[in-house]
This record gives sequence, C-alpha cells and structure tokens, in this order.
Amino acid sequence: MDRSKPPVSEIESIYRERYRHFLRVATAIVGDEATGHDAVQEAFSRVLTQRASFRGEGPLEAWVWRVVVNAARHQRRAQAARRESLESTSASATTDGTTSLNGHPESDSGVRTWIAALPERQRLAVFLRYFADLDYQSIATALEIEVGTVAATLSSARLALRRSLEEVER
Repeated sequence: MDRSKPPVSEIESIYRERYRHFLRVATAIVGDEATGHDAVQEAFSRVLTQRASFRGEGPLEAWVWRVVVNAARHQRRAQAARRESLESTSASATTDGTTSLNGHPESDSGVRTWIAALPERQRLAVFLRYFADLDYQSIATALEIEVGTVAATLSSARLALRRSLEEVER
C-alpha cells in the first residue's frame, strides 16, 4: 500500500470510530459544540483533499489529529475576530460605550475555566490526552513536538491545574 496516499476507506474508518473524540477536542478548543462540528467537518474535508500530503512518517490517525486541531484553532481565531468586530460595532453603537457581549461562554466553570487559562500547547496536550485519549507519540505527532516535550507539557499543565485547585481550597 502506498502510505503517501491513504485510501479513503481508511480515513472513513478513523472518522466513524473516533468522531466523538474529535468532536470533544474540537469543542473544547473552540468553546461550543456547533463550531466544534464545523471544525471536524472542515478537517476531514482537508484530510480527504490533501491525503497525498500524508508522508507516512507516523500513524495516519495522528496526522488526522493534527489536521483536526489546526482546523479547530482556525475556527477559534475566526470566532475571536468575529466577536471582536461585533464588540467594537456594539460599543460604538451604544451611548454609554459599553457592550452587551462578554466573550465568555456561559458554560465555563471550574476545571474548564482553568484549562482554558493554560498556555495553548498545554491546553492542546490536555485535550488530546484526556479528551481524545491519545498516547504520547500520537500527541507529539499531532502537535509536531517531541515525545519528551509532551510529557513535560502535560506535567506543567497538571501542576498549574493543581495550583488552581489549591487556591480555591484555601
């Protein structure tokens, strides 16, 4: 089999078996499920149209994860730009200069808020490890970092989350 162009059936199998995991991670990155769905769909569209760019240097699923994470990051940036545009429009339209948009999903609370506050690499590593249940090698491939960096990144994230919990318990 030519690993540089995986068959559509193999991609379809990954999609069917892991869709819920892809959706959970994309939703965690973008902040809402509808946009998470959009990100996963966009990612798989890219996977199918760009499958010839798969070099076969790692597992196909890890490459797919990279595409999904990048699509979700793109969706998040687009959302932020739209929100910023709406906020500036709303602020200029009000007489007191305030906006009615707060930019924070109402569902954010507790651990979700703490995870959102992590630096991007830590946040993505946490999503891929604990939401998608990927192993360190797959996370390294998806994030284009070394396996040792995955371990260090997750360790730093757990430490930051532990500190947040300790502050609340005081």
